[in-house]
Amino acid sequence: MSYSIEKRDSGYLLFTIARSNKRNAINYDVMQGLTEAVFLADDPTIKALVITGEGDTAFCSGGDLSVFHQLKTKEEAYVMLSKMSKILISILTMTKPTIALINGTAIGGGCEIAAACDFRLAREGIRAGFVQGKQAITTGWGGGTILAEKLPAAGSMKLLMEAEIQTADYLREAGFIDLIYSKDPIASCEAYLEKLLAVELSVLESYKRMWIRKWEESKLLERIEEEISRCSVLWESESHHRYVQKFISKKIQK
Repeated sequence: MSYSIEKRDSGYLLFTIARSNKRNAINYDVMQGLTEAVFLADDPTIKALVITGEGDTAFCSGGDLSVFHQLKTKEEAYVMLSKMSKILISILTMTKPTIALINGTAIGGGCEIAAACDFRLAREGIRAGFVQGKQAITTGWGGGTILAEKLPAAGSMKLLMEAEIQTADYLREAGFIDLIYSKDPIASCEAYLEKLLAVELSVLESYKRMWIRKWEESKLLERIEEEISRCSVLWESESHHRYVQKFISKKIQK
């Protein structure tokens, strides 16, 4: 299985992408796992959802191009992009706090998943970036729209438009990362969550609904739909297909 889901004693659900041999890239099985995790997190004994990656090399390297390279047209790309965007929206609009425990490199779609979470904790020394621009596409799972909602305009534009991999310190200063930890990831995460998990669930949910209401009024879902549509058009461009072919060729040579 490409993922694991574990209910922790302190009252949160831990979802782990278990594809360390693929740098924890997203495939359809992981998508199904995330959907399952969101459903299970609705349990009244669960107060938060934590998402992380297996091992200490990668949190998530985005979509697995060795799987998604078969998507050629904008229509084919749209189906995949829309499916994953619905998962990110479900994470974003959960009435319980969500945490991205960034234990390693986060690239492209990995940063989109992290953006959808309420809090982002990163291991000291990791690097991360919205590199989609260098693949001749934009964010396509809704992550760009979500980032624009959470960060000041100049900061979010810079991260998206430069398409560079940045240091944890840079991302902390930009407001993308909330905490940089240096010790055990789970212990660091639980220390960060300790006070939050001590609060009544009804209180946590009431506060979270304030932001959900704000996003509803700002027509966030409509804006995400526009992001998906634009990305699907770019997906079928020759520039993107050349990038994918180059990527696949490198994989074969290895």
